[in-house]
Amino acid sequence: MKEEAERLENASGASGFWDDRESAEKKMAELKRIKARYEPWQELVAELEDAQALMELALEAEDDGMELEVRKTFEAVAAKYEKLHVLELLGERTDSASAFVTIHSGAGGTESCDWAAMLYRMYGRWVERQGFDMTLLDIQEVEGGIKSVDLQIDGDYAHGLLKGEGGIHRLVRISPFDSAGRRHTSFASVYVSPVFDDDIEVEVKPDDIRVDIYRASGAGGQHVNKTSSAVRMTHLETGIVVQCQNERSQLKNRATAMKVLKSRLYEYYRQKQEEARAVGAAEKKEIGWGSQIRSYVFHPYTMVKDLRTRHETGNIQAVMDGDLDPFIDAYLRWHAGGESE
Repeated sequence: MKEEAERLENASGASGFWDDRESAEKKMAELKRIKARYEPWQELVAELEDAQALMELALEAEDDGMELEVRKTFEAVAAKYEKLHVLELLGERTDSASAFVTIHSGAGGTESCDWAAMLYRMYGRWVERQGFDMTLLDIQEVEGGIKSVDLQIDGDYAHGLLKGEGGIHRLVRISPFDSAGRRHTSFASVYVSPVFDDDIEVEVKPDDIRVDIYRASGAGGQHVNKTSSAVRMTHLETGIVVQCQNERSQLKNRATAMKVLKSRLYEYYRQKQEEARAVGAAEKKEIGWGSQIRSYVFHPYTMVKDLRTRHETGNIQAVMDGDLDPFIDAYLRWHAGGESE
């Protein structure tokens, strides 16, 4: 890996490297991704050596007062190792890519639309914690929440980290919309697919899709509501539907929608080939009882539990504020065949 980084660095200094700017930028992005994999391990080795030196100093000085400092130092090194070990589990072809994320409300009416909006906020908070970028591609707002929302999340290994979030998410709480204060169960689906480069080909013939053009809604000023620029594409064989309205230009929205559709189809057919491990594409599931991957319980107790890995926490507010890393780590270990929680 380090040798590949050195090769790319040497190439970047060669004459004519930047003549093809698009190709050069891809190579520099690849160099950045490679360095992000091995440089943290080099730093960890240096930190471990410093911790060992501190421990030896404490032993030589027979200073019991340094025990707490030594313990904290080794705990910090151990925590960093665990985080890097999780990244080593991201070895699939599209793990390093950015991600398309779609959230659909399901069974539960207004309740589920509010739940979809809560999940949208949760993932937005997670994106902020990671230092990633999030672009809103399409949103269908209804009274009380969101019917559906399409996002593009840009950052190294965004798809690898988020791929385990795909599935049905179940909420149990006292309804804020029920004047009788009764407990309600709501569902929403999350679908995750990679934003891939042009080297991964997915053929989509014009006869395979239906394209609908309509007026965009929501934020964007007067123009967005007066021009038929929003695009909806339906893949006839699989029933996969994608929408885009974030650009004023119909052509740009069409290009983005096609990119999302190809990504979804790539993920759909990949999952079909791995039926032994995967449960199928989220679009093909019933968004309701019996197919959820994670439960969020606000009442009569507080708990978030992943039904695959068995990882759980009682701090539901932290999770809703974007603290998803423990669930992501548990999923990656489970997916790789390691021990589940």
